[in-house]
Amino acid sequence: MEGVLTPEIWIAVAEKTGIPELRRTTRDEPDYDVLMRGRLKILDRHGLKLSDIQSVIGSLPLLPGAKDFLDELRSLVQVVILSDTFEQFADPFMRQLGRPTLLCHRLIVENDRIVNYQIRIPEQKQKAVAAFKLMNYRIIAAGDSFNDTAMLMEADVGFLFHSPANVQKQFPQFPAVETYADLLARMKRALAEG
Repeated sequence: MEGVLTPEIWIAVAEKTGIPELRRTTRDEPDYDVLMRGRLKILDRHGLKLSDIQSVIGSLPLLPGAKDFLDELRSLVQVVILSDTFEQFADPFMRQLGRPTLLCHRLIVENDRIVNYQIRIPEQKQKAVAAFKLMNYRIIAAGDSFNDTAMLMEADVGFLFHSPANVQKQFPQFPAVETYADLLARMKRALAEG
C-alpha cells in the first residue's frame, strides 16, 4: 500500500513532527521487527500517541493517479492489498480508495499509546499469495520495498513499482516500473498471457 498507492506514513509523520529517525522504512531496513521496535522506542521517547499519527494520516492524499489506477485494475480483476501497515493507520486511505480488501497488521494500544504491534503471521504477504495460489488463483503482484520481495517471488508475475535503486539492484529479476500507466499495461499483458 505505502509507496505504491499512498504516501509513506512514517515519512509523513517524521516530516510533521521533525523527528528524522522516523523516516526509516522497509526500503531502508529489511528486518521489519528491527524497524518497528525502533519506531516504538522513538514514539515513546517523544511522547507521540496514536491520535497524533492518525491526525497526520488524515491529512494525507493518495499518491497522484492511485485511485484511477486501482479503479481500472479493479474493473479487470479482483484486487487484494497486502500491506505491513496497521488497521489503525489504513482506514483514511481505504475510504479514499473505495474500500478495497486490505490484509494488514494491528497495533496494540493502551490509552492512546502504541505499546506494541501484532503481525498476522510472519511473512504474511508471501503466505497470503501462496494461499491464493492453493485456491488456483493466478497472482500478479507489485511492491516497492524489501518487505515485498518474498511476495513477488511467490507470485506468478511480480513487478517493482517506483522502488529505490538499492531494492532494484538486489532483485533484478523483477521488472522495475515507474508509472501507473506502465504498471497497468504490464499487468494487462500478464493477464492476457495467463
